Amino acid sequence: MEESTNHHRKLERMYLSAPVNREIYDGITIAVSDERAELTLPISDKFFHAAHTIHGSVYFKLLDDAAFFAVNSIVNDVFVYTVSFNIQLLRPVTGGLVRAVGELQFKSSNLFIADSVLYDQKGRVVGRGSGNFMKSKIELTETIGYQ
Repeated sequence: MEESTNHHRKLERMYLSAPVNREIYDGITIAVSDERAELTLPISDKFFHAAHTIHGSVYFKLLDDAAFFAVNSIVNDVFVYTVSFNIQLLRPVTGGLVRAVGELQFKSSNLFIADSVLYDQKGRVVGRGSGNFMKSKIELTETIGYQ
């Protein structure tokens, strides 16, 4: 259990140290547990398209990241990668805090499937995602922020 928890904390630190999360998605949080990951992001207008709601790329990032870390939560040696990912944009988001929850649905020796759901501040489902993930050859090391 302790080894698993240590792995989860290292994944969280790796995620938060990534330049995209430090510089663009500042304020993002992540909590990783076995076969599950949860992210939150305070929405600001820098994420908006011309119609003043968050751009689909923000939905994708949060849904993919939640599903990705649900998978990597049980892969202790290497970085996984997204093979394919499908999303459904269900409601516009204009502000507040959004929360993405990813859960592992299927695992084999090298193929993993995870689903994720994006909620707005009122707890309404605003997006859904499902992805296929595989193990890469990139080892989880301090070089990539896994520390």
